[in-house]
Amino acid sequence: VWQELQAIPAGRTRSYAQLAAAIGHPTAVRAVAAANGANRLALVVPCHRVIGTDGTMTGYAGGLWRKERLIALERGYGIT
Repeated sequence: VWQELQAIPAGRTRSYAQLAAAIGHPTAVRAVAAANGANRLALVVPCHRVIGTDGTMTGYAGGLWRKERLIALERGYGIT
């Protein structure tokens, strides 16, 4: 899961379902979410780039506001 997270380009997002499919386990959405949540290397493994299937911001240990800011900054919006 973490290897696939590292493959998500800066400024782009993937859903938990897309990530599960990418690792060959399309029904393992909850396991992917658990692995994502266990990430303690956020600077190396960009877990903030994973969102809900419907595009909503979901669980982030640093807070959803921080997740939104990180994605926006990566997209070049320059939020201050």
